[in-house]
Amino acid sequence: MDKLLNLHNVEVIRDGRIILQSGDLQVPLAGITALIGPNGAGKTTLLRLIHGLIEPSQGQCQRPFTSDESALVFHYTPMLKATVREHLSLLRDTHRTISDQAIDEALQSVGIAHLANNPAQRLSAGERQKLCFAQARLQNPKLVLLDEPTANLDPNASDDVEQMITELARDGKVVLFASHNMAQVKRLASNLIFMQDGKILEITHPDAFFKNPQTKEGSQFLAREFIAQ
Repeated sequence: MDKLLNLHNVEVIRDGRIILQSGDLQVPLAGITALIGPNGAGKTTLLRLIHGLIEPSQGQCQRPFTSDESALVFHYTPMLKATVREHLSLLRDTHRTISDQAIDEALQSVGIAHLANNPAQRLSAGERQKLCFAQARLQNPKLVLLDEPTANLDPNASDDVEQMITELARDGKVVLFASHNMAQVKRLASNLIFMQDGKILEITHPDAFFKNPQTKEGSQFLAREFIAQ
């Protein structure tokens, strides 16, 4: 059964401006769900709300997973002055059962075991993203939230990240990822959420959205995206 994110007249307000709002809405979270929409649509705000990093300014948000059951990976994460292995070891502050073997296995699973003793700040963009995926795996979450996980990556690194997303879902994790790459959405997603101006306008299957969006905003968004491509 799908887990449901329940939003009841939610508003998130920043600097006097509403950046996310909903009426009474149930958002199913299952499999791999793509979160799409133009810049400023509210995608990152929704991810932060689901993870529990922020709370609604008004209304209620009933999350299907606690913050301990979810992991949030941003498209860019600053690295500390530490080795790759030390970055993962820091998770022991909140997940004390993490063993050295678990760290080794996490690094191996994302293909950067050979970089374990390298300074994290010297990693390439693709290697940094793999390290973030290793961190998420070590947390053993039920829900993985990804904010544009392949932004600014070269094609090979993007392919690696897409494979890791597929593996997370195969391992039974629920994945919600924001993306501007419509080809990627078609390849990966089994569900789709379309947002614009801080509102969730469509919740559907990707094939249905790309063939026949149900809102004027969805049609206009697709027209702009495919003209740009």
